[in-house]
Amino acid sequence: MDFRCFIAIEIPDAVKEEIADVADVLKKYDADIKWVTVENLHVTLKFLGSIPDKSVPEIRESLSKAVSSFQPFYIKISGTGVFPNRKFPRVIWAGVENGETLPKLAADIDLSMSVLGYKKEEREFKPHLTLGRVRSKEGTTNVMNELDNFKEKEFGLFTVDRVRLMRSELKPKGPEYNCLYEVPFDGRGQD
Repeated sequence: MDFRCFIAIEIPDAVKEEIADVADVLKKYDADIKWVTVENLHVTLKFLGSIPDKSVPEIRESLSKAVSSFQPFYIKISGTGVFPNRKFPRVIWAGVENGETLPKLAADIDLSMSVLGYKKEEREFKPHLTLGRVRSKEGTTNVMNELDNFKEKEFGLFTVDRVRLMRSELKPKGPEYNCLYEVPFDGRGQD
């Protein structure tokens, strides 16, 4: 059986609650935006797509090797914005700040997965939390203006000490994510 998977960093509940408060303000404008549910907020490091279940052990082993040299580090969730730009917004996001460690982690994971045959990322890694996906421009002007009020907002600082292989099941209400396993930075995976 095949299922959709991605590798991510989990966000603490306290940070999710801060983001939910801002999302509630943005949702009041009733724009044509598909909002991400608070429990699904995460930082994606690598999207794998559809994988056969028999490949999970080799992904786990490769991921363990890729992250084994990393020490725990801090990231800060702050600010809001859109991709690709305000004129044609497609994704509304909260920013992720770290410096060099997070991009290096993503690059090492990308390389380890490419060795297994997964497509290497062509775009530069831009860490973010997707808050919503714009379906049409209907009602987005007010949302864009409201976003300006949060471009300097700090949602929280937390320690990253592991990554997770996540399974994504598409359901009528939206995607449902489940952790298949997590890999601490000391290289020992846990179920």
